[in-house]
Amino acid sequence: MTQIEHKNAKVLVTGVTGYVGSHVARQLLLHGYKVRGTLRNASDEEKLNKLRQQITDGLPDNLPEFEFVEADLLKEDCWPSAVAGCQYVCHVASPFPLQVPSDPDVIIKPAVEGTLAVLRAAAADGNVKRVVLTSSLAAIHDVKTLDGKQDPDKLYNEDDWVDPDKVEAYSQSKILAERAAHKFIEELPQEEGKKKLELVVINPSYVLGPILTDQYSSSVIAIKRLLDRSTPAVPKFSVAICDVRDVALAHVKALESPEHVGKRYLIVSDCKWMRDIARIVQKEFKPLGYYVPTMVVPNALVWLGSFVDRSTVLLVPRLGKEFKLDNKRMVEDLKITPTDVEKTINDTCYSLIEKGIIRATHKYKKTKQPSGEDVNAENNAQTAGDVPSQQAQPESAKVEA
Repeated sequence: MTQIEHKNAKVLVTGVTGYVGSHVARQLLLHGYKVRGTLRNASDEEKLNKLRQQITDGLPDNLPEFEFVEADLLKEDCWPSAVAGCQYVCHVASPFPLQVPSDPDVIIKPAVEGTLAVLRAAAADGNVKRVVLTSSLAAIHDVKTLDGKQDPDKLYNEDDWVDPDKVEAYSQSKILAERAAHKFIEELPQEEGKKKLELVVINPSYVLGPILTDQYSSSVIAIKRLLDRSTPAVPKFSVAICDVRDVALAHVKALESPEHVGKRYLIVSDCKWMRDIARIVQKEFKPLGYYVPTMVVPNALVWLGSFVDRSTVLLVPRLGKEFKLDNKRMVEDLKITPTDVEKTINDTCYSLIEKGIIRATHKYKKTKQPSGEDVNAENNAQTAGDVPSQQAQPESAKVEA
């Protein structure tokens, strides 16, 4: 089937200040789309100019139109004007807490109601053709729900769903928001034999890679703690990693073919134990003066520590558990070759240092290290843009811890 014509098309990107949203905007601009990004406060012109510069840094001068609009997930009346004039929506914005909230609705309510507000506005507008929703691996698989009964040969994919009653608020928010989106689209009337609004869902795993703006996720904080030694050891915890640039590219690809409509796409490169992640960081950054902890802390100590450090509560029921994920759709349908995990991890570290979030050591300053971001823009099936250099996974269908 032919690619969808997108010349002069405008895409609304919700949460454009965020870690993933900023990369989605960047990739869209590189692929020739006009972009309108939402943020909660669009009145500070100086901050908007800084944000625009951060997202477009290093890109060609002749980029398509890039504008901002004020919008809030809990204010439904702002969304009709936000989507007006757009042909597509990438709904990336969603709350991501750094620790478990005492009231789950603090996360769940804006995730679900915000998603429905965006979809209602898009459907009512009449000109919006497709919404790409950013969901999560958390809606597909969570080892916590298996109670030690997991099948070691089970390969989890987009057909799987997590029971929201068995997980914490963040995972619930992603599951319930995605289910609400599918239900909303299913209930829309058809026009000329098809839905008046199309939906594609992107389910990223643990997102790492270079940061563009002043905001970054809790996944990046875990890498930050390795570099600044704020954690003395690492838990026995398996992480399904994906590159933020692959996630952004997946959003663009999801807009561009009728074949993607109604599908979910799990975005994952590989699974690594935290110890292996720490060793990757140590190998690259120890010569630059960073001393990275690689010792594994016993599970019992993580459990005890969770009573003091609430940010570790989510780890405890997932310690020591392995799982396998299938990225076949990502590779075969979206034609995205997963970025090599070592590159993803190291690029994350370099960007933290270059942004001043991690102190540059004397050795680092003496060693003229270029940014790991956006090296070699010639991969991933002739896509235009600053896609990182990548190594293909042989038979790239299965990743496992």
